[in-house]
Amino acid sequence: MSSRLHLTFNCEGSTLAATLDTAPLTTGLLLVSGGNEIRSGAFRGQTQLARSIAKRGFPVFRYDRRGIGDSEGDNLGFEDSEPDIRAALEAFRAIAPQVNRVIGLGNCDAASSLMLAGGAGCDGLILSNPWTIEDDKDSAPPPQDIRARYAEKLRNPREVARLLRGGVNLRKLGGGMMRAMRPAPPPSNLATRMHKGLKRFDGPVHILLAGADRTAKVFDAAWPADDQRISRCAGASHAFVETTSREWLEERILEALRA
Repeated sequence: MSSRLHLTFNCEGSTLAATLDTAPLTTGLLLVSGGNEIRSGAFRGQTQLARSIAKRGFPVFRYDRRGIGDSEGDNLGFEDSEPDIRAALEAFRAIAPQVNRVIGLGNCDAASSLMLAGGAGCDGLILSNPWTIEDDKDSAPPPQDIRARYAEKLRNPREVARLLRGGVNLRKLGGGMMRAMRPAPPPSNLATRMHKGLKRFDGPVHILLAGADRTAKVFDAAWPADDQRISRCAGASHAFVETTSREWLEERILEALRA
């Protein structure tokens, strides 16, 4: 039977707010919030996820980093949040002393934070749709994604008929074809630093990519194609809000916790 506790802990002189969903097992899940998102998550998504995982027996700790939500201090951004993650991990182990193994989970730039920090002391990592975008031009769909989209359209008789009827803007089509023929851009400096940070981590890593998410596609284009740690969920949005996508995400998380 799980319960929910609200608590605070210290990070470099600032008081941070946290929530623990209690459970009896010795492996726990640390939820790292992305962006400027509070620990409940968008539309209480992290609250619901924590409740679901705790019902399976795994305690879940989530928190607001400095300058976000109920926490004090200055918001230094995801690239400088390693002290917050380490302080949260220490607080988690203190309030749930039976926990001897912690898996860190981050979506978007929370995943990037964990990678840059070399795991920040966690025993395993679940990295969902890591953020590698440094400026607007990096956010454009990768050329291989554009090519795949056009190939899919050409296999659709309805789209072909629309093209033959003149229902397609040829100028727009030509621009898209030009972008599709470009070589893949080099990895951003952020992606390079994330790769170096992750190389310092020797625990198990699970990289989860949502099939319909542009952030995931940009990461995929910048990351080694042969990385066997990557799993993809076809059709999933950035936050895995679809019922089947949410079920897929939870199953991947439970697999990592049980391993």
